[in-house]
Amino acid sequence: MAENSASVYAEGVPCWVDAQLPDVEAGKRFYGDLFGWTFEDWFGPFTRALRGGEPVAGLVRKMDGRLPSVWTVYFATPDAAALARRVRDAGGQVVSAPVPAGGLGVAALVTDPEGAVFALWQPGEHPGFGARHEPGTFAWTELYTRDTEAANTFYGDLFHEALFGPDAEPDFGRAPVSDVFPAEMPPHFLVHFAVEDVPAALEDVTRLGGRVQAPPFRTSYGTVAVVTDDQGASFALLDR
Repeated sequence: MAENSASVYAEGVPCWVDAQLPDVEAGKRFYGDLFGWTFEDWFGPFTRALRGGEPVAGLVRKMDGRLPSVWTVYFATPDAAALARRVRDAGGQVVSAPVPAGGLGVAALVTDPEGAVFALWQPGEHPGFGARHEPGTFAWTELYTRDTEAANTFYGDLFHEALFGPDAEPDFGRAPVSDVFPAEMPPHFLVHFAVEDVPAALEDVTRLGGRVQAPPFRTSYGTVAVVTDDQGASFALLDR
């Protein structure tokens, strides 16, 4: 569904995703072909991906080749500094303190107590997704963790209204790492993009130089397959 560009996502709602890639031009080719995205220069090293003219994701060139190529999910907040303090007080870590991104908003990078990395977004001119829950756009994020009870406590306290409030429509689940990945895989968030046909999308991924990490499997929120792009960034395809 398209989002009102003037809307602001409630605290704890996934509101944006971006990919840190060594080669943004290659990323444009891969995701443009896979999801029908177009692209525009945005802020600093960031490129914004659009689908149907609406913003749906960001691509950014990695500044340090030692860092992994990854998709990162951003959770909305009206106050990134206050939420970063709450993350730290609850046993998480602040990797990058809140910093303004021009007039677009304020971003911070944090981890939960098990080390899963996620970002915070305090909106300015950029509220987040202009479209989601449509083919080729963000549909879900799953936290793969070693201790789901501890994760439920941490995120339940941090984002209670978004997860459990009367108007909650969560796009965020928690599952054991070993459900899908080797037990030694570190806890992490996996960004899911909606597709109309998972097997057909898998053919496109492999044709474009990506690979399949986990073939299609059923979940409570739809059929999922886990893949990597041609630069090694993992994400999931979801047919609800």
